[in-house]
Amino acid sequence: MTEFRSRRHVLVPWVEKFRPKSLKDVVSQDVLVASLHKFIEAGTLPHLLFYGPPGTGKTSVILALAHDLFGPEMFRQRVMELNASDERGIDAIREKVKRFAQQSISAKPEGYPFPCPPFKLIILDEADSLTTDAQNALRRVIEVHTRVTRFCLICNYVSKIIDPLASRCAKSRFFPLPKEISLERLKHICNTEGVKCGDEELIRLNELSKGDLRRAITLLHSAHRLYRDDITIDGIMDMAGIVPQEIIDELIGCVIEDHSYDHLTSILNTIKRKGYSAQQVLEQTIEEIIKNTSISDAQKAQIGFQTAQTEKALLDGANEEMQLKSLFSFILSLTFKG
Repeated sequence: MTEFRSRRHVLVPWVEKFRPKSLKDVVSQDVLVASLHKFIEAGTLPHLLFYGPPGTGKTSVILALAHDLFGPEMFRQRVMELNASDERGIDAIREKVKRFAQQSISAKPEGYPFPCPPFKLIILDEADSLTTDAQNALRRVIEVHTRVTRFCLICNYVSKIIDPLASRCAKSRFFPLPKEISLERLKHICNTEGVKCGDEELIRLNELSKGDLRRAITLLHSAHRLYRDDITIDGIMDMAGIVPQEIIDELIGCVIEDHSYDHLTSILNTIKRKGYSAQQVLEQTIEEIIKNTSISDAQKAQIGFQTAQTEKALLDGANEEMQLKSLFSFILSLTFKG
């Protein structure tokens, strides 16, 4: 049994293992954390709306707050976490959220060392995935049960939350973590787990994450599981799904200089065969096009607009191969001078 538990402990993802258990463990977001400490001291809490890029600590902060408010014994009774992207319809609001909000709360145990205020907390992660009908139903639930239930909505895009719902919450924007803080956290994990990873590799890994600490920790864990003590920059790039620079250069060259559709089709087939993400191709391509001096600013603006439309289509589930062919055919025709 001891060996089994030890193995389970090893297999816990580092993202979960190193998730802050208390607000005092949260790095960055200092102003927000200071405000939340005041709420804990007062034993109260408004409805909250956390928004910002992925991996900046939105879910970690509210879970740490819940642990500080309710403690380990009352956490399960008082807190419900629901991922709205999985259950995004009005039925989930009516059945799960409303049922939990209606439940009475037990009294705080005598001598309990945590504030444990007289309300429950419902955390709706990825709330921007909720349909408009579901958000309207949620607004009504908040109105009726606000005396004994607090809500925390978490989303990446606050513009997708309807105004009547957003106006009932205290909004807090989360910013990408500074490179220094992310790098310090990665070094702490390496020291704790005994990972041998050089400073150059950690810096490159941190740059690839672009302020998304969750992605950085996941990449570090994956690289360690695969390469053990032989973590290299090339290994990290491969793990992150970065398209090799020579493929990007060949792709841009064939549409801007060679203007060969057959060559373009061949390169895109190579990208598809190697399994690179279409969004990763877009990200690296637009960076190179911006730096390219042979393309006019007007053309760059048109390419940027077309790239944004392509990315939107990909997010909506469009076919990756067709979208890439459409975009690069547009660039080829735009820059063709013959």
